[in-house]
Amino acid sequence: MKFTLCSSSSELRCPFVEGLPRCINKNMLAPGLPVKVDNFVKENSQASNHDTRKLVMSSNLMPRRINESRLGKKQLEEPGRKLEYVRTLLIDNYDSYTYNIYQELSVINGLPPVVVRNDELSWKDVCHYLYEENAFDNIVISPGPGSPTCPADIGQKQKQEVQLSRLFCRADNLNFVPKEKHISSMVQVLLDCWNVPILGVCLGHQALGYVHGAKVVHASEPVHGRLSEIQHNGCVLFNDIPSGHNSGFKVVRYHSLVIDAESLPDELIPIAWTSSMNALSFIETKESDVASKSADASFLMKQKNCTYSPSSHSGKVQSERVLMGIMHSSRPHYGVQFHPESVATCHGRQIFKNFRKITEDYWLRSRASFINAQNFPFTARMQMPHVGQLLTDVPKHRQLLNNADGHLYKDADNVICSGMVDMVNLLHPSITVKDLRLTWKKLKHLAGQVGGARNIFCELYGQDKAENTFWLDSSSIEKRRARFSFMGGKGGALWKQVTFKLSDKSDTTLKGRGLLSVQDAQGSIKRSFLEEGFLDFLKKGLLSFCYDEKEYEELPFDFHGGYIGYLGYNLKVECGVDSNRHRSQTPDACFFFADNLVVVDHRNDDVYILSVDEVCRPLTPWLDDTEQKLLNLKASATGEGKKPTLTALRSSSGQGTFLGDKSREAYIEDVDKCLEYIKDGESYELCLTTQMRKTIGDIDSLGLYLHLREKNPAPYAAWLNFSDEDLSICCSSPERFLQLDRNGVLEAKPIKGTVARGATPEEDEQRKLQLQYSEKDQAENLMIVDLLRNDLGRVCEPGSVHVPRLMDVESYATVHTMVSTIRGQKRSDMTAIDCVRAAFPGGSMTGAPKLRSMELLDSIESSSRGIYSGSIGFFSYNQTFDLNIVIRTVVIHKGEASIGAGGAIVALSNPEDEYEEMVLKTRAPAKAVLEFL
Repeated sequence: MKFTLCSSSSELRCPFVEGLPRCINKNMLAPGLPVKVDNFVKENSQASNHDTRKLVMSSNLMPRRINESRLGKKQLEEPGRKLEYVRTLLIDNYDSYTYNIYQELSVINGLPPVVVRNDELSWKDVCHYLYEENAFDNIVISPGPGSPTCPADIGQKQKQEVQLSRLFCRADNLNFVPKEKHISSMVQVLLDCWNVPILGVCLGHQALGYVHGAKVVHASEPVHGRLSEIQHNGCVLFNDIPSGHNSGFKVVRYHSLVIDAESLPDELIPIAWTSSMNALSFIETKESDVASKSADASFLMKQKNCTYSPSSHSGKVQSERVLMGIMHSSRPHYGVQFHPESVATCHGRQIFKNFRKITEDYWLRSRASFINAQNFPFTARMQMPHVGQLLTDVPKHRQLLNNADGHLYKDADNVICSGMVDMVNLLHPSITVKDLRLTWKKLKHLAGQVGGARNIFCELYGQDKAENTFWLDSSSIEKRRARFSFMGGKGGALWKQVTFKLSDKSDTTLKGRGLLSVQDAQGSIKRSFLEEGFLDFLKKGLLSFCYDEKEYEELPFDFHGGYIGYLGYNLKVECGVDSNRHRSQTPDACFFFADNLVVVDHRNDDVYILSVDEVCRPLTPWLDDTEQKLLNLKASATGEGKKPTLTALRSSSGQGTFLGDKSREAYIEDVDKCLEYIKDGESYELCLTTQMRKTIGDIDSLGLYLHLREKNPAPYAAWLNFSDEDLSICCSSPERFLQLDRNGVLEAKPIKGTVARGATPEEDEQRKLQLQYSEKDQAENLMIVDLLRNDLGRVCEPGSVHVPRLMDVESYATVHTMVSTIRGQKRSDMTAIDCVRAAFPGGSMTGAPKLRSMELLDSIESSSRGIYSGSIGFFSYNQTFDLNIVIRTVVIHKGEASIGAGGAIVALSNPEDEYEEMVLKTRAPAKAVLEFL
């Protein structure tokens, strides 16, 4: 990654702007704003003003024409020059859809917006960047959980007052008036930035209304992940967009609160509202699309022949319809209650294009001095897990490289970084670089001749209780859901086991820190305390490898050796969550470093054997020995049906069934709590879970896994056995969390919506259709799809995130599920671990907005999820990875079997039905355990 250093901001001084509020002057501007580069923060030591602040950027994100050009004198003398690109300040209200807006604006504006969370900049800082640096052309305020009446939800920074402020903002205090000290910079932006174009989305829309005196109230019903047809009055924000019933203008809504249309002050004008009372499901809108196309054309022809004047609208919104848009009568401020960035919203991109046009027209009408000051090049570097810095174009002769000890500067002509190895030396000088060599063999069409992956695993790794073995098992390959299985055990000189346990939950200041144990191939164990968390440790490890891509370019799969294991749910504290309420009984992460492995290609029936080691060491005989074992198995095999006999160790406590951490009544009560939070706008969707447990004593856990995979095969199944931890994992997951291939393509496949298979073909088809047309399940799925688009949008190239499959129904042995696929092209400056950190835990297990939802779920659920809801998979040494979502899984730890299950609670949820769905999801793994005992 290349960074550049900006000269002092005094070089970018702009002339005095007529109309600038008198209260704004350099003496008011707060000194010492932190400038953040990745996870390192360096305080500005200057105490006077912002003149000496250094701003940092990532040059690879800036369009070349902007990065390499400096505006000439002639350009600055053109008062009517149209903006070549638009620079947006995007205020993030801790939402899970903000980076969908980021992606849209990046494409439409010509460069990415700067994203700052609502409590990261003070009002004085905002004034500085808007009026002294003239760094932005417009502002977009994101959606978010909660209410604009609650200071904690819109950027109030005093953390100790967050819970108190939320208490005042509950259902009976929606219009609580905060004290002066609670006024956030976002509120002041809406009140005082009268000369900057602003667009508020959802919570941003409500905030625009609230600060001008409108009331925020409960909607007649919460609407999340559902669509409505929109009628508008033809204002410029809706140029070239049809209006009304059957017009084709359908939008996605995520909200429980609304602006009371009757309370709008005179300065706020209603511009859009629902065209009917009823919200629609996604499938309903799809089926009406054909009829709407002709209406689109008819409306656009009419609109070209008329104009709209704000003063011409005098009426209020009809009381039975929901207010969906407002504008200020004299300022370029707009708000929309719906989500134009959603994948299912029609004409959403056009709304953002119109806002760009509004911005351009506004500055064209402004004084020449103002438009000239706006023309300084400016761009942003997106942060992980969020952005906390402002960035600008800089002299090319200076470069900034991030170093653990501070900032390292070199002349541009000096080559200091070349490839991953040099990068890691600069970032983490203490890391030892390993130069790897990969050797492999291909045994064509062998898998079927030896009885398949099951026989191969049992022959090579099934002895001695399969201690310290792994098997990423594509046991369900129908419809090409999965193709490869990876297996192995304790291997060569590079093999090791890494085990990580987070620090005690009571010490919230430690967050992601914890104890790491590393056991090498000789059994030696080293323990250390990780200050920066496990994901950072994994990132450093992956960056330390040097390799030749030609060694694996002929292999059809992406795992060639590396880390294989699981990330527990509690690692969410390394991904933005403040703390864990519950401590996991199992390690929070456990991985083998696999240097020898066997790969089964289910599509072509081939078997590959691979070995990776350091270049400096001689080759081992492992490849030849393993090849001979497989050929011997072929000679003795009797066909596809041959299954090695495994002796099951029957448990002394084989009677009885699984017991839930919570009773039926308690779980239903938890669902009701979730519905209350959703009603109050705290969340759009909460993925509530619980655990079922049974004491099973000492059993053959591999035999149990083989039984589970036979009864409930799945494309992302897995077996992991960490013998020293007395931990075995029998996973039959149908869900992929996230994959990164060697071409840099990220893919997520969230599942939301599950129904049991029918007893007869007719009943089975009926249940499949029932799921496909379920409005509740469509809402669940759509919300998570938009969430995953957001997560991928944080680390993917602008405009590359797309949804090739939306709400497809897939059938498995025991259930039908609704599955979507989201893909994007990873940015070149993002590592594999950056991608995981942006999206973990999987949104299908949290709900949306993710951070607030996880906080609420921690307060409702009574125990740690542990491994459940986390991810199992691999991180290859070449920076590829593939991870599942840990569901439909039996975790065997110290003689106890546990099964986690749950479901997404949305506004349409029925508490009794949610309990039944949770039980349904435990049925297959629980039945497999009880049958095996």
